[in-house]
Amino acid sequence: MTLRTGHIGLNVTDLQRSLAFYRDVLDFVVVGEGKEEGRRYVFLGDGQRLVLTLWEQASDAYDPGGAGLHHLAFEADSIERVREYEQALRSRGVDFAYDGVVAHREDSASGGIFFHDPDGTRLEISVPSGAEGAPVPNESAPTCGFF
Repeated sequence: MTLRTGHIGLNVTDLQRSLAFYRDVLDFVVVGEGKEEGRRYVFLGDGQRLVLTLWEQASDAYDPGGAGLHHLAFEADSIERVREYEQALRSRGVDFAYDGVVAHREDSASGGIFFHDPDGTRLEISVPSGAEGAPVPNESAPTCGFF
């Protein structure tokens, strides 16, 4: 048996703010939640399975220099869908690591957008193909490695 990713759990500083981001901008649906003070959380899914859990138990923003999660990558079904997400994120003033769709590496068909959630967690929405000819921000390393 090969392991595969189940769901991802993220600590957040403000559950309502993060819920609005992941639900309203990234299109996840609420599949469960806990509202007890000091133990608040939300389960988010894609309509078929649990994808993400937000736990309101962080006191500080994401620390990219700390051990643990490097970034969270989502895969879209087309480059057009990636660009739709880009527009929705830009309309919300989201912080992007690069300007628009970029390739994962030189001469790559895969690529996407790289940005940060409300707590600074690094996120990626990409496709395995469709990003041919997109700029490459880092020629010596994968684009997702150092943003």
